[in-house]
Amino acid sequence: MTGIEDAGSCGLAVVLLSNRDRLRAYLLARGAGDIADDLLQEMWIKASAIHKDVEPSPLSYLFRMAERLLLDTWRQGNRRSLRDSNWAEVNDRGADPSAEHALIARQEVGIATSRLRALGDRVEHVFRRYRIDGVEQRVIAQELGVSLSTVEKDLRKAYAALLEIRSGLDAD
Repeated sequence: MTGIEDAGSCGLAVVLLSNRDRLRAYLLARGAGDIADDLLQEMWIKASAIHKDVEPSPLSYLFRMAERLLLDTWRQGNRRSLRDSNWAEVNDRGADPSAEHALIARQEVGIATSRLRALGDRVEHVFRRYRIDGVEQRVIAQELGVSLSTVEKDLRKAYAALLEIRSGLDAD
């Protein structure tokens, strides 16, 4: 790990470094495989940024952090895989979609984009970061400096608007 010399001032990072092998074994036992060291690096970065006591047990805190990071990684992988398979399915329907279908699809994307923009920049940004980029809601909240509840409300607004659009398109 890099930055070991800087860890002296941060108690949680010191606990992580002194229990690195245990945490790595924990991740490997849960199927982390090749990404165990990457997760430990990410944990070290996060632990170094935490400047508060995580009593009563910093080690328990680190094991929970490891579990959450592993789950987040799997979720992102699943989202990516689902997006890729959906994309492949759409493309497999025909190597050369008709011009009419392509035009309709572009119009529908345009309608959805316009509707999301009409809801406001933050709602559009939250929707794109969560649904397209696969970023966790709590991370988006931190990026924007808003509460998790605000991010959830913005996503509900976006979903409602898209459902309304979809209902209108299905009726046509």
